Amino acid sequence: MAKRLNNDSPIGDILREFIHTNNLQKGMDSINVREAWAMLMGPGVNNYTSEIMLKNGTLYVALTSAVLREELSYGREKIVKMINEHLGREVVSTVVLR
Repeated sequence: MAKRLNNDSPIGDILREFIHTNNLQKGMDSINVREAWAMLMGPGVNNYTSEIMLKNGTLYVALTSAVLREELSYGREKIVKMINEHLGREVVSTVVLR
């Protein structure tokens, strides 16, 4: 049974309950990962990013530069760690660069 919230409940608690009740966490994770990628990688990498998709814990990133894709492939574990630290929980388990 859902927790009963009253008028004095903080907005954060109300939003978390709404997201949980309506099974919106996967969509929110997808949006949060896209924002984290843009912020953590910066405008240089973001300019060459054409698509970002989160599916079952795997982050798929389409890049338009083969050189950048090769360079980022060496730091996949670091990218996973940075994104998860930014989000505050384990959302991404692997990164696939296309």
